[in-house]
Amino acid sequence: MPFAQVNGQKLYYEDTGGDGPAIVFSHGLLMDGSMFAPQVQALRGAWRCITWDERGHGQTADPQRCEPFSYYDSANDLAALLDHLGVKTAVLAGMSQGGYLSLRCALTHPALVRALVLIDTQALQEDPAKMVGHEALIHAWLAGGLTDDIAAVVARTILGDGWPGTPQWQAKWRQFTVPNLMQCFTTLGSRDDISDRLGAITVPALVVHGTLDHAIDVARAQAMAEALPHARMVQVPGAGHAANLTHPEPVNAALATFLASLP
Repeated sequence: MPFAQVNGQKLYYEDTGGDGPAIVFSHGLLMDGSMFAPQVQALRGAWRCITWDERGHGQTADPQRCEPFSYYDSANDLAALLDHLGVKTAVLAGMSQGGYLSLRCALTHPALVRALVLIDTQALQEDPAKMVGHEALIHAWLAGGLTDDIAAVVARTILGDGWPGTPQWQAKWRQFTVPNLMQCFTTLGSRDDISDRLGAITVPALVVHGTLDHAIDVARAQAMAEALPHARMVQVPGAGHAANLTHPEPVNAALATFLASLP
């Protein structure tokens, strides 16, 4: 299996290779690189598609420990991974948490970033009202494990209602260990507000957001799109927080149009 020993981490990644331009996909909280399978399938061949598992997630996670980290550390992980792979510039596509680190990578490693694709994400900190519910859920999970009731709430928050692929993700969530769950949630809740820095990100950006996203209100994504100098926004009717996974057809169509427009 491909791992990169970079930036003090052992990062799991997958790379379709090829001579095409590079796009790297960064997943959301509690997810892993496989959540972008529909996009990789649609783009591979024309694009060099790279996915990876971030700290505390998937095959990168150490079940026994997860040292404190910020999304700036994750942005450095991404930059180091691309350097390891010999990629000089790439489109950064991130969903939720993946968007947080992609935005920070654009701020701290601007020469690396050709364009941004920001899926169900935001530049703000968590909505305080939503954070209360998130904290209660995580504390219950940590105290008593992932019960069916908690798994159902997590699924509704991330995947929406009634998506047929939900059980396979709930099985993955049951593999999360306490150190990884605690630290990843701490990183999520303690991140900074970068909304006043978006004007410095001048690359083209595509903002994609599900109209039924229960985790991040559409208005927050709209504000981010308006603050980015060269952004366009596409809303995905009926999609929840992981629009690219549950509603791949409209997301892939928007992605293809955006990528074709890049200089």
